[in-house]
Amino acid sequence: MKIAQVGESILKTPARSVAQDEFSTDNFNHFCDALLATMLSAEGIGIAAPQVFDPRAIMIIASRSNPRYPDAPDMQPMFLINPQIIASSEQLVWEWEGCLSVPGLRGRIERPNWVEVNYDDRQGKTQHIKFEGFIARIFLHEFDHLIGKTWLDHISNTDNIMANDLWIETFT
Repeated sequence: MKIAQVGESILKTPARSVAQDEFSTDNFNHFCDALLATMLSAEGIGIAAPQVFDPRAIMIIASRSNPRYPDAPDMQPMFLINPQIIASSEQLVWEWEGCLSVPGLRGRIERPNWVEVNYDDRQGKTQHIKFEGFIARIFLHEFDHLIGKTWLDHISNTDNIMANDLWIETFT
């Protein structure tokens, strides 16, 4: 699937909830499989449906070491549908982020160190989880896409933006 680029209106539009009767449809399951394949082929560690021009509140987090994030911890891809943030840490952490929809750039932004979340899994069952550290950052980054934001909306100083190639040279 084509990945939306910063400036396209879908990235500024809040996502709509997935209705309970959608979970068991072939359309939903095919879309989820295609979303995962798109993320993997783009070497992403997360992706949200609005990034592929779909307005539904569907996201995947899938931390793993790859050329874009060589130090990322490994985890199985996880679908979070209709996620809701229940709580987050008061402690904020600065870190660099990249985005498939903002190619060529990294941004250093501040996010909570942990987050508690309710979400629906691919079968439509409500789940609860707490993410910490880098995994929390991936979740919050993808959650931003579901509320019509990118990491650029968190930048307060242009000193916190760097070319991706320079970031790789400097930090890996």
